[in-house]
Amino acid sequence: MSANPAPPKPSGPLTVASMARYKPAKIFKNSVDPPATPSSPGAHSPRAQLPRHITGISFDDFGETVVTAAEDETFRLYNCKTGKQVPFIQPLSYSYFTLYSKKYGVDLPRFTHKSSNILHASTKEDDTVRYHSLHDNKYLQYFKGHKKTVVSLEVHPLDDGFMSGSMDNTVRLWDLRTPNCRGLLNLPSSPIVAYDSQGIVFAVAINTFQRILLYDLKNFDKEPFLTVELSDPHLDKISFPPRKPFMTSMSFSTNSKWILIGTSGDVHYVIDAYDGFLLARLEGFKGLEGGKTGDQYSVTPVKGISGEEVSWTMDSKFIIGGSHSGKIYMWDTSMIPMVPAPEGENAKVLTPVVTLDGHPGPSRCVRFNPRYQMFVSAGAELAFWLQEAGGDGDKSEDEGKGKDKMVF
Repeated sequence: MSANPAPPKPSGPLTVASMARYKPAKIFKNSVDPPATPSSPGAHSPRAQLPRHITGISFDDFGETVVTAAEDETFRLYNCKTGKQVPFIQPLSYSYFTLYSKKYGVDLPRFTHKSSNILHASTKEDDTVRYHSLHDNKYLQYFKGHKKTVVSLEVHPLDDGFMSGSMDNTVRLWDLRTPNCRGLLNLPSSPIVAYDSQGIVFAVAINTFQRILLYDLKNFDKEPFLTVELSDPHLDKISFPPRKPFMTSMSFSTNSKWILIGTSGDVHYVIDAYDGFLLARLEGFKGLEGGKTGDQYSVTPVKGISGEEVSWTMDSKFIIGGSHSGKIYMWDTSMIPMVPAPEGENAKVLTPVVTLDGHPGPSRCVRFNPRYQMFVSAGAELAFWLQEAGGDGDKSEDEGKGKDKMVF
């Protein structure tokens, strides 16, 4: 029997005090292979020597396993209960801890409703979405149709459907049981997609016109039943023409009341999921738009390395997000107003109620476990976060001993 404690199941609602007690319980420093060294002394390239990052993470439905995809073109699997990397078992009892996808590349890993299978986007060779069995390292299906890179991929919360958004300006709806696309939306620019928690409605965000389109899944071939313009009066007052937010992620709260819009800049947004009104601006962090090199923001916003750094807790009581500095920020959703600000006035600004020191470099991916009170952050390293034992705000005299309390 293992002496390693499992992450705690929800024993009560999350509070500001409990969120402030989160500490890194386990850090995987070798979660990404380092860049290859130059073949000759004269072949040095500063950009090539930047650290590689994890670009996507996904929990299975039970919250017991998390998969990562990284710029080294690998998958890695981790057990959230033991805090250990999970080996991939191959025929003849051969096992190893890393799956490579050097031919196709890998991005946007997404667990299906079977904990041994994932979907992922390709980064080279072609723009096919691939259905991959981690159990025996085999592709189960290829979903072909996109002509450019897939930038958004989401699995239906209840059934075998999923949808993908691509830089070819289309959204495609699929079913795991057939390789044929079952629905197609043509759009003016590359889209970001999201399902609501019941899988009845899906949303499509397009940056060309700062629009969010909401569709009834059963009538996706009809016009959207709601079209929302993401208009931020605060930006309108700063410059002319105003600098538009560049949307890089989108997700519904678990109660389907709100939609969280992640951007590549220094602000995220919360809008009402029913009527589309802008309710709150999330501020107080340094966005990922500057990329790995710390480049200054340009007049035209870009995606950069943004896309998976902000998300909901499992009960939607808080929003957690990463930053360019590596710090983890938490916003209290009880402070989101019920009604929007008067027309032309700034939306309510929410600042973090908790700030945690993260790992070195940008925290590109931050996700809360759907079943357990733990979350994962990733960049050049992968970190598992658990609540520190003890009373609110208690700190150990020896920082190392404080961390030892939570080691798996």
